[in-house]
Parts: sequence; structure tokens; C-alpha cells
Amino acid sequence: MSIPTSLGHTKKLMAQKAKEEASLQEKKKAEASVVVPQNGIVLTQEKLEEVMPEVIAHFKGKGKVLELAILNQPSRMEGHEICLEVMGHVQEEIAQKMKPELLSLIRDLTGAGKLAIKLVTKEEVEPHSNKLYTSTDKLRFLKEKHPALAEFQKKFGLETDF
Repeated sequence: MSIPTSLGHTKKLMAQKAKEEASLQEKKKAEASVVVPQNGIVLTQEKLEEVMPEVIAHFKGKGKVLELAILNQPSRMEGHEICLEVMGHVQEEIAQKMKPELLSLIRDLTGAGKLAIKLVTKEEVEPHSNKLYTSTDKLRFLKEKHPALAEFQKKFGLETDF
């Protein structure tokens, strides 16, 4: 990009840059659009489960380990959408990148026409139990889990503080 010498030249450069960005966005949209065959075959959960081993083998053959981690998680059909469960934003980004390849592969294997992939972000659930930091907390937890331990504590005079 050259340095503008006048206001008119600046406007001309800005218009040229806007045209370039518009054409670039049109190219991206054209690449993102996937041709959907209209043959009327509907993908069912059973058919999806039949072809998933082949899909997994395809990604395994290419050495795509991160994609395999996503594909090995449970997937289900909701209407014409395949719901893939992902854990966190990292897997979500990977799944977004593999969507076109996965869609075309499933379409080729099943012959299904109307098909989409929906990502369901599943958060890891932390246990609601308190953390056991002190010896007293640990002993209390073990006594709740094993009541016989309270008898041993009385009989032998066990203490957590020494």
C-alpha cells in the first residue's frame, strides 16, 4: 500500500481496499458453502452409528488425534442435525475446522441429503464435595464412609493432631 499524497488519493485507496475486502469475503463465503445433494435420504441414529467406525478409521488414517477425541465422544441425531459433544473452546475450534470434511465424509458414506452438524459444549462438572485439606477433615470423611473407624478411634485413642 502506498502513502497517499492528497485527500483524493486517500479516498481512492480506501475504496480500493474496501473492494478487495468485499471480494475476499465473497470468496470465503463461496468456499464455506457446501453443496447439499437433494436425494431425500434421511440419516437416522442407527445409520450414523453404522458409519461412525468408518469415519473414525478415516481420521485415524490421517493421524488426526484431536479430531478422534471429539469423534469418540457420544453423538446423537436431532432431526437432520448431528449433535457432537465437545469439552471446552479448544475442542470447539477443532470441531469447527473439521466440520466440512466430516459432513462430506458422512454424506458420501450414507447418501444422506439434508445434514448439518451442531456442536454441544459440555462443561466439566466439578464435584460439589469439599476439599479435604486438614487431617481432621480427612478423618471426618473416612468416619462417615466407614463407621467402624469411629470405634477404632475410641478404642485406641487415635488423634489427628500430634
